[in-house]
Amino acid sequence: MSVAGTYECITKTPLGDQNGLFTVVPGEGDSFTGSIAGDLGTMAVENGTIAGNALSWKMKMTVPMPIDLECTATVDGDRLTGEVKAGMFGTMQLTGIRKG
Repeated sequence: MSVAGTYECITKTPLGDQNGLFTVVPGEGDSFTGSIAGDLGTMAVENGTIAGNALSWKMKMTVPMPIDLECTATVDGDRLTGEVKAGMFGTMQLTGIRKG
């Protein structure tokens, strides 16, 4: 099954649960683009790679403060589980379910 799609995600952050829509658009080879849009705005996927059902990517958060994020996730059917590394804030759990 392809990892492509839009996932309704929750990230467990120090500021509480953050909801977002994570879009994965496979590109050429093992790359992907996309974004996550939520209460704190939209962040574009940077350097997205796909290895089987595993995803890794980076994002630049600007609100409430600038932080570089390093993200990994695994897609199992319509479920996504992963982690977001947020500098001094440590690692946060990411979960999601593919829409439609």
